[in-house]
Parts: sequence; C-alpha cells; structure tokens
Amino acid sequence: MEIDRLLEGDTRTLAQAISAIETRQPGTGDLIQELFARRAGAGSPSTQIVGLTGPPGSGKSTLADTLTMLWRAQGRRVAVLAVDPNSPFTGGAILGDRVRMQRHALDRGVFIRSMGARGHLGGVALATRGAVRLLTALGWEMVLVETVGVGQSELEICEIADSVVVVTTPAAGDGVQVIKAGITEIADLFAVNKADLAGADRVVRELRDLVRAPREEGVWRVPVIPTVAATGAEGVAELAVALDQHRAHLVATGAQQSRVERRLRDEVVELVGAAATDFARRLLADPELKLLPEDVQSANPEQAAEAILRRLAAEESKIEAANRDPAVDHRRSE
Repeated sequence: MEIDRLLEGDTRTLAQAISAIETRQPGTGDLIQELFARRAGAGSPSTQIVGLTGPPGSGKSTLADTLTMLWRAQGRRVAVLAVDPNSPFTGGAILGDRVRMQRHALDRGVFIRSMGARGHLGGVALATRGAVRLLTALGWEMVLVETVGVGQSELEICEIADSVVVVTTPAAGDGVQVIKAGITEIADLFAVNKADLAGADRVVRELRDLVRAPREEGVWRVPVIPTVAATGAEGVAELAVALDQHRAHLVATGAQQSRVERRLRDEVVELVGAAATDFARRLLADPELKLLPEDVQSANPEQAAEAILRRLAAEESKIEAANRDPAVDHRRSE
C-alpha cells in the first residue's frame, strides 16, 4: 500500500507522491489527509520549515548543504526542496547547484528534491506548498526550501516557511543595496555568507544597524550572522541555533499557529486560482466556442473573461444540483 511505503520512509514512493502533487493528480489531498490521520497521536516531532532566499551566487545551495550536515549530526531528518528556474525550452527544472549535495545520496535521513518554479515570480511553485504539507504529514523534522533567487520577486517564501533566512554576501554591496533588493522585510534571520571576503564586516555592521533591537517587548530581533558555508568553519552552527530560537519564539508568542493558518488559506486560494486558470485555457483552446476572434486586433479580453466566468458559474450550479439530488445521495450510500 502506498501510504504504508510512505510511512516506512521509501524515498521512491515519496518522489512519486511529490510528482503527483506537481501534476495535480486527483487524490493527493486525500492521501495527505490520511497520512496526518495515521500519524495522529504518534508523538512524532513537529516539522520546522526553513526558507533560504537571496540573490544568485550568494551560496544558498552550499549553506543548505552545510546546514543539512549539521542537522543530521543532531539526528534530525532533513528534506530539502530546491526550487529551480524552468528551462524555457523543455519546461524542466534547471538543477543548478544541486550536484554538490550528492554527498547525502545514500543517507535515508536526507531527501532532496529539485522542483521547477514554473513561472512563479515569487520563486516558489504552487506544488512546493503541497510538497511541504506532505513532508510535514510524514514527520520530517526539518524541511528546507531553497528558492530560485531572483531579487525583488523573492517574497512568496515568507508565506511558506516558519523562518526565512535571507542570504547575502559582501559582493552585494552595502545595506542600502539589500534594502533595494526588496527582501529586507521578509527576513527572520540574515546570513552574510562568504564572510571571509573583504567587506564582510561592513555589511554585517550595516545590516545590524538596519535591524536594531525593537523597543516592544516580545518582538523578535532579526539576527545578522556572518557565515562561511563553503568550509562550515564559521557561523553555520550559530545560524542553526538562531533558527531554533526563532522557532521557540514563534511557539511562545502564538505566531506559529497564525502562520500555519495563513499558509492553509493561501494554499486554498492558489489551488482555486490554478484550477480556474486551467478551466479558462481549455475554453480558449476550444475552436467551437470561438471566445476570441480570428482578428486578434479586435479581441475583447474582458468580454471573453466574462463568458468564461459565466460558464464556470454554470458548472458550479450543475455540481450543486447534483449534490442536492436525492438519487445521487442514494447511489452514494449503496
């Protein structure tokens, strides 16, 4: 049985389940719900979801690899979801720096999956939400989501992760440049990676000035931690400790539950939007409907959208009518 294999830790079955989520195959939601039900009361540790984001070349993959090694030394199971850009020609994920994480290939306590961003400007695919929920249902202690790293669009990760680590480097310039990147507000922690390079002290100092201790009691102070992920010799252990401290802060203040509830609402909205998009594309591709004229210059997108929405409402009415039909209820009970 697939659920039994998933609970036994079969990585091939887990990879297949994530593929089913990516392609939005029916039944994946029921599968995850059943997994949560099977594990209820099992006393398994809760899942900590960590997001790594920042500009390309900041060393996110190396930092993810080093954090994975550290967490494994602590006995934690680690799942890494690396969201990569999609090839504009094949649609497949460009694996990028994933090669350097192959040292964990034979470790059953580590699961690594590359996922295509599929055009999401936020650097995180809709399927990533479902994959995180699946891994949570299976009781993985640490789920690390590494985003594409595309500057100003790296905002969606804060809607998925419990703790967001913004990775920057001395090469990124001063603290003002980090603000211009548009990602300062989403940081729960800053990692100034490649801290052995010239200028690192200045970047750390300026970032700490930007995120001074809040005056309100009980408000999280964003730490700025210099790291050298390539060697693991500096800062990575401190970063891991700070992540645990942030998790404890979220639980103590009740913010953790609020983030979980927000994630669920956002995922529902995105799933509905994705389904509506697929519905609209099918109708637009139907040559009999001719929702758009052959002369595209005279096309009226608003009118076509209204026609699609009317058909969507009609489909919804049919479903509601079928659900109210006593004959349908009788057939379901048989």
